[in-house]
Amino acid sequence: MNSKEHIAFIRFKSWPLANQIVEGVIRDQFPDHVIDLIDVTALIMRRPDIVLINTIATVLLYSTDILAGRKKFKLAFWRTPYIFQQIRRLIRKRLADGNYSFSFQMQSLFDGSAPSTPHFLYTDHTHLENLNYRHGKKDLYSQKWIRLEKEIYQHATLNFVRSSNVARSLVKDYNCPANKVILAYAGSNAKVSDVRTENRDESRQHIIFDGLDWKRKGGHELVEAFKLVLHKHPNAHLTIVGAKPELQIPNCTVIGPLPADKLNQYYQWASVFCLPTYQEPFGIVFIEAMTARLPIVATRVGAIPELVQDGNNGRLVEPGDIQGLANALSELLDDPEMSHLFGERSYQLTRERYSWQAVARQFHQNILSALQ
Repeated sequence: MNSKEHIAFIRFKSWPLANQIVEGVIRDQFPDHVIDLIDVTALIMRRPDIVLINTIATVLLYSTDILAGRKKFKLAFWRTPYIFQQIRRLIRKRLADGNYSFSFQMQSLFDGSAPSTPHFLYTDHTHLENLNYRHGKKDLYSQKWIRLEKEIYQHATLNFVRSSNVARSLVKDYNCPANKVILAYAGSNAKVSDVRTENRDESRQHIIFDGLDWKRKGGHELVEAFKLVLHKHPNAHLTIVGAKPELQIPNCTVIGPLPADKLNQYYQWASVFCLPTYQEPFGIVFIEAMTARLPIVATRVGAIPELVQDGNNGRLVEPGDIQGLANALSELLDDPEMSHLFGERSYQLTRERYSWQAVARQFHQNILSALQ
C-alpha cells in the first residue's frame, strides 16, 4: 500500500457503541496511521445557520407526517436534501485540508466521500430495505433524499455490510455493482462471557428480553405469549432488560436500561433469549445472546434469519404471531437438551462469523486490496 499518514474516520456521533468499537478495529488494523475523528453531528451543530435553515426544510418537507405521528422530527431533521448536501460540503472541506490514505464511514445517513480519496462505508441498512418490512412503505422519507442516498453507495470504493439482505438491497435497489459490496458481518458490543458458568441451567426456564424500543421490539407480544407459556410452565420466568414497561404479570422482572458491562450476569442466568421484533436492520443484541451460548426465539425479519437459523440455533416466527411465539418458547422450555444444543450452535456461529476479529480481517484484506 502507498501509505499516507492519516485516516479520516467519519461517524454520525460517538454512539452507538459499535462506532467506538469499529474505530478501534481500524486503529488496530492500520497501526502506522493516525485516526482523525469527524463527528457529523458536531459539524452541523457548530453551524446555527444550517440548523435553522434545515429546521425550516424539515417542517416544509415532513410536517404532515410529523403532526400525524408517523415520523419524529429529530429523525426527519437528518433526512432532508438540504442537510445531506451541507454535510457533504462540510466533510469534503475537512478532507481537503488533510492528506488522507482513505476515509472510513459508519452507516449510510450521509455521504462522507471526497474526490481523489478512497472511501469505505460500513452499514447495517439501506433505506429502501424498509420496503421488505410490514408497513415499511410508510416509513420512507423524501424521494429526493433517497436519490441522494444512492450516491452514498455509488461514491464508496467499497461498501461493507453486516448482512446478506442489505447486500442484496444495494445491488437490487441502488444498482450498486456487486463487486463493490462486501459482506463483513459484525461482532458483539457487550462483553458477554462465552464461558458456561454454574449459573447456566437450561432447565431453569428463564427467558430474557433485551431491547430499548419496547413497541418496535415486540415487547407487548412477548408478554402476551409469556402469559400462555405460564399455563404450561408455571415456574417459567421472564426478565426484561433495556425497556422499562409497567407490567402486572407474575414471574416477570423488569430491569430497565443497563450498561453493556452489566449484561453478562443476566445472560448467564437465562436459558432462552427472545426478541420478537417487528423491524431490525441487524440486531447486535442477538450476537451478544449467541455469544453467551443461548438458544434464540425471534421473528423472521431483516437480517435475523441469517443470525438465527430456524431449527439449528433457535426458532423463528412471523411478527405479531403470539401463539407461534408461545409455542416456540414452550418447545425450548420442554426440551433442555435441545436448548443446550441450539445454544452451542449459536456460539459456534459467533466463532465462525460474528466476531470483531473476523470483521477486522475483512476490513484489512479488502481495504488493502482496493488501495493497491
